[in-house]
Amino acid sequence: MKFRKTPFGGPQKQILKFADHYVALPVTVDDSGVSANDNGKKIVPAGTVIGGGFIDDRTAFAVKSNDENAEGVLFNDVDVTYGPAAGAALIHAFIETDKLPEAPASEAKAALNQIKFIK
Repeated sequence: MKFRKTPFGGPQKQILKFADHYVALPVTVDDSGVSANDNGKKIVPAGTVIGGGFIDDRTAFAVKSNDENAEGVLFNDVDVTYGPAAGAALIHAFIETDKLPEAPASEAKAALNQIKFIK
């Protein structure tokens, strides 16, 4: 059996404009194509626009999809160093664009019709 130590309690990046008004779905974030950082960790950052068919197929992995296939925005950082990992996808929210790792494309904004991006 493999054990890993995960630190908790550190500051979390908050991407929501209004922290009490959002809807999120549980997702499994895919580790494919994610590069390791300087510490050797593969982190998918909060605010990443994701898709992959997870709304229609609960077994589908969430993948980066900053285009017309976008289905949500990753709520928190997800560590995929050891493979696919659990996360949450915002499907209805007010999100601060200046806190995102990458600006959402116009196609992604159109696809995410229940998410309002605010400066």
